[in-house]
Amino acid sequence: SSLAIGTTTGYRLFSLSSVEQLDQVHESNEIPDVYIVERLFSSSLVVVVSHAKPQQMNVYHFKKGTEICNYSYSSNILSIRLNRQRLVVCLEESIYIHNIKDMKLLKTILDTPPNTIGLCALSINHANSYLAYPGSATSGEIALYDGNTLKTACTIPAHDGPLAALAFNSTGSKLASASEKGTVIRVFSIPGGQKLYEFRRGMKRYVNISSLVFSMDSQFLCASSNTETVHIFKLEHLTDSRPEEPPTWSGYMGKMFQAATNYLPAQVSGMMNQDRAFATVRLNISGQRNICALSTIQKLPRLLVTTSDGHLYIYNLDPQDGGECVLMKKHSLLGSGKMEENKENDLRPPLPQSYAATVARQSTVPSTSTMPGYSEDGGALRGEVIPEHEFATGPVCLDDENEFPPVSIQ
Repeated sequence: SSLAIGTTTGYRLFSLSSVEQLDQVHESNEIPDVYIVERLFSSSLVVVVSHAKPQQMNVYHFKKGTEICNYSYSSNILSIRLNRQRLVVCLEESIYIHNIKDMKLLKTILDTPPNTIGLCALSINHANSYLAYPGSATSGEIALYDGNTLKTACTIPAHDGPLAALAFNSTGSKLASASEKGTVIRVFSIPGGQKLYEFRRGMKRYVNISSLVFSMDSQFLCASSNTETVHIFKLEHLTDSRPEEPPTWSGYMGKMFQAATNYLPAQVSGMMNQDRAFATVRLNISGQRNICALSTIQKLPRLLVTTSDGHLYIYNLDPQDGGECVLMKKHSLLGSGKMEENKENDLRPPLPQSYAATVARQSTVPSTSTMPGYSEDGGALRGEVIPEHEFATGPVCLDDENEFPPVSIQ
């Protein structure tokens, strides 16, 4: 429900509460050429890195307009990940883990395999602050690290070739990965590392997967690349009870294959279980970097696609039948912050109420007593501390503990 973009003039924060309206929450032009901007959920804390000072991380309280602290590192910052407990800074050959409550450095993971794109993933569920990053520069090995206990959890041999994308689900219980080939996407259980799913997004050509993301309920996994097609896969078990399918030849053969997997060797049955995409989107652009998200806006599941040319596309996702997703709205992110006043943006009439009824889900919001927030005491374990890093003078405080969205605990 929150979108952050970095631009040549600074950064902008948007709120996505409706399909039609794109609300600009904040705009800053203090630092030019921002290439990393990470907001802590919908709180006031924003982390910014600029091409002007690519080795420096700036942490801001944007509502107060104040800088909380800044840290400098030995080489360029390639990516930053954060949850309520940890802030992770990824350089090409090292990773720094900070306690987000006071920004103290807890641990430095040195001599990581060369990671030129800064690939790493951090679970947004702070109770399971798992960190995943490439364990090898030549193979698709995933190093899994526990950001709470500050210990290595396990190593997952995920792919033959080098990794290109990693993503945790919202609870930190699953991890999706793709290699540089981009033809196969795998999902593993966390922290055990067992393979749960294997999806094939195409065999015709290698693609560069730029975005991999779960839906908040972990039912869907979205993958986008430098091609014009976005794939959405549905995570369902073959043993799940499903409605009776119509007696078609393909349906009959599908059941035969499902039955056969019980008697085949694991390697073969894994291949049989590979699913085609449940839903797809064909973008009208190709070769442009984009980032996707699966969200619920106005009580309906949506696919959001943001492209590097500064546009946001909002599609409807039919959670029952899948298929081609319907484009509902196109917004400009580089304009005045208001939605584009253009009639051709109203691409589709609103969907009938019956569709809304089919996708209405019960909220899984836990009680506030089970949701320790920003003030939760953390980071008791001390790691390696770099002398030149100055600690924040005091604890990082936000205006409102309720700024955080609820975390679904399964």
